[in-house]
Amino acid sequence: MSTPLHRLRTAKAEGRRLAVLTGYDYPVAKLLDEAGVDAILVGDSLGMVVLGYPDTTFVTLDEMVHHTRAVARAAEHAAVIADLPIATYETSAQAVASARRLMEAGADAVKLEGGVAKAAEIRAIVGEGIPLVGHIGLLPQKVREEGGYKIKGKTEEEAARIVEDGLAVEAAGALAVVIELVRPEVVAQVTQSLRIPTIGIGAGEACDGQVLVTYDLVGLFPWFTPKFVSPAATVGQSIREAARGFVERVRGGE
Repeated sequence: MSTPLHRLRTAKAEGRRLAVLTGYDYPVAKLLDEAGVDAILVGDSLGMVVLGYPDTTFVTLDEMVHHTRAVARAAEHAAVIADLPIATYETSAQAVASARRLMEAGADAVKLEGGVAKAAEIRAIVGEGIPLVGHIGLLPQKVREEGGYKIKGKTEEEAARIVEDGLAVEAAGALAVVIELVRPEVVAQVTQSLRIPTIGIGAGEACDGQVLVTYDLVGLFPWFTPKFVSPAATVGQSIREAARGFVERVRGGE
């Protein structure tokens, strides 16, 4: 039987590139599902583009559960992958408990950040029958520790660690792995080394698929756009213009 998760698992072997976008609410998730994306990622990026936090480190598990429920109601064909937010998978027991909450909210799989350092937690989650996607390279939940968003894999030592992280994630049982802001030649090495699909964001073309924040793709968060994104629409400007027109009509007595 072909299920959304089965299609993710078999994509690499079948030579199919994966298209993944983030979704945080019912209407956007419904539109993405109708557009044919392979998966909708309920990313903790919602902290910035939906909730107005300065970064993802403010997002709580309760908030992730809330948004996952909304997206799960909309998704009929796409797999729903939900992020485990910061400080919710510090131990194997905590990781399993947190992952269960997201699955109960309707997720098909969960995602967490970290490679070798989080292999035990990944193994524990997968061991409970919960599908998991890894995340290596730049880890947004560590942005405060690292002093910003910096491209990874610039040195041979760092590149070797990223490859090691990818292998550790695969060995622990992940069904796929996101690679963020890593030099393209390192991404190519990871992709060639793994049997599971690699999904890139700001990591070049060598991955088995790509993921973007939908708000970046459609210009719905016009106050900041990552350098690696070329918006395909200007939804934010359209909303601003529609609202301005409404204000003018109302104040004009219409």
